[in-house]
Amino acid sequence: MTLKPIQIGSVEIKNPVMLPPMAGLADSAFRTVCMRFGCGLTFTEITNAAALVRKSWRTWLLLATTDEERPAVAHIYGRNPEEMAEAARRIEAMGRFSLIDINCGCPVRRIMVRGCGAALMGEPALIGRIVEKISAAVSLPVTVKTRIGLDPEHHNIDEVARVVEESGGSAIAIHARYASAGHGGPADWDALASVKRQRGIAVIGNGGITEPEDVEKMFAKTGVDGVMIGRATLGRPWIFRQVSDLAAGGPGNWLPSDSELLDLIREHTTLLFEMKKREAAFRKKLKFPPEASAALTIRPHLLKYLNGRPGIGEVRKRLNELNSVEAVCALSKTVLRGLDSVS
Repeated sequence: MTLKPIQIGSVEIKNPVMLPPMAGLADSAFRTVCMRFGCGLTFTEITNAAALVRKSWRTWLLLATTDEERPAVAHIYGRNPEEMAEAARRIEAMGRFSLIDINCGCPVRRIMVRGCGAALMGEPALIGRIVEKISAAVSLPVTVKTRIGLDPEHHNIDEVARVVEESGGSAIAIHARYASAGHGGPADWDALASVKRQRGIAVIGNGGITEPEDVEKMFAKTGVDGVMIGRATLGRPWIFRQVSDLAAGGPGNWLPSDSELLDLIREHTTLLFEMKKREAAFRKKLKFPPEASAALTIRPHLLKYLNGRPGIGEVRKRLNELNSVEAVCALSKTVLRGLDSVS
């Protein structure tokens, strides 16, 4: 396997293995961790374009990024072409993003009932108008992330991909499952191959990647230009390093030692602490101090980092006690090094 740079409009992404948008999980801190392990491109969490136009500071915080997590993509959703274009203009003015990405694949009900996310797959012409409006409004390349269809009775990814390309989109990222399937069940890589054969723009595959070898298999079977690794990164962001090692002819099975994993947990929690401190500057009232908020936010990641270890049950019991970086590390240390519980 050779990891070739991917060209998306005027932007070249040197490493075609990417972290997709994952609401509530792929925040700035986690994106930074993944970049340190060799991720080629990161996407912000799904961001409401209408709220950006209304200048909602809570929504704008979702687009807060650091230099370490670039190149980065602003990932937005909505269904009003003019509103989406205005949001894109404001995002470009930040000077922090390489691409603007339109969500046409989120299966979450609260998004779809607004006619946004995956619901847009039922309106390919509207997707085209949104792509056209945003492309006319900004100089950044515009991309679309979507599914292969709403459900098996509405498999229309070929039509959607055609509309995206004809409307000026520079790339399409496809989660190779139906919206109705969520994140479960087999991914239809044949659908990815079909789109790649038909389209001239960059095609990025997503879905069904659980091991480094799966990246190689997706490239070989589908011919896609890039691959996204989503939930397989949780608890093991080093999968990006494993993929790079495999591409370089290595075994692709690097794992952190217990000491290295403890350092990673500390680093991740500290990055969250820094992120929460930045957010606190915009909040009038804090439910939790920034460090305590970071300790609470790391919890789902911590369970993934320590999954399968003896003593993980005790970690689960004590998650709500965590209120500092040191508390997170101390609890992790009891599992990683077999130490007695700490108070």
